[in-house]
Formats: sequence, C-alpha cells, structure tokens
Amino acid sequence: MPRTRKQRREVVRVPRGETALPEYDRGAVPEGLVTRRALRDMGLSPGNNRGPVAILRCRLCSTRPNWSCRHPTRGYLLRVDLAKPKRIPTLAQELALDRAMAARSTCSRCSRRYYYCLPLHTVGSCDLCAQGYEPTPGTYVTATAPVTHRLAA
Repeated sequence: MPRTRKQRREVVRVPRGETALPEYDRGAVPEGLVTRRALRDMGLSPGNNRGPVAILRCRLCSTRPNWSCRHPTRGYLLRVDLAKPKRIPTLAQELALDRAMAARSTCSRCSRRYYYCLPLHTVGSCDLCAQGYEPTPGTYVTATAPVTHRLAA
C-alpha cells in the first residue's frame, strides 16, 4: 500500500507593520524589556505584567526584516519595572513538597528512597525490586545520622 504524503502546512506571512505587538531582533531590544527566563535569572517573577508587551524575533526571522515572526521559537518580552521579587516558600511549604517528593521516590517493597522518581503507577515498585536485583548504595538515599527533617532546599 503506498504511503500518503504529508500535506505541507500553508505558510502564512504577515507583514511586520500589521502585527499587534512591536517586534525586536536579538541585540536590539530596548532597556527595560526582558524575557521570562531573564526575569527568572534576575530573581524576579512577572508580577503585574498582564502579558507580553513585545516580541523577540527568532534568529531565522532576523534575516527577513519585512515579515513578522511566526515561529514557535520567538520570545515574548515583559517589562522589568512591573516585575516583583520571587516569593520564598515557608518551612511548612518546603516540608510538604519534600513529603510529596518522598512519596514519589520511595519504593513500596524495599522502602528505600531513591534520588529519582519511581514508576509507581505502572510498575508499583523500583525497577530493581521488579527485576529482583539488589540496588547499589549510590542510587538511593542512606541516612547516616538521625535526621530531623529532609528538606529539599
């Protein structure tokens, strides 16, 4: 049976002047506008930003100055002056997160806590217990002294 060919997606080109948001090439972004990742690196959250104020064009579209960037690799720019500092979790929130992660990374058969999440929904235990092997000591958490808490952070 012959394979059917994929239909090509129709390329929609929008002239750059008709876009709703202003677009900037990399290296030409004005002061005060950064991406979400840059906000995170600065220790800020979007805060009062109600959405992007501009588009950071991808590298491919920088060679086509007359067309709007429609690629998924484009970035959205947010205002730094509306950003707020990141919230710091309380000790109780960290304890709740650590307990949730402990439940996902503790084997129900051998009761060992691993450094990674286990396939508990599909297999029901760690891979080593399911296959009948003994785990190596470097793969699971060993408590050498009495621990009052096991917070992740």
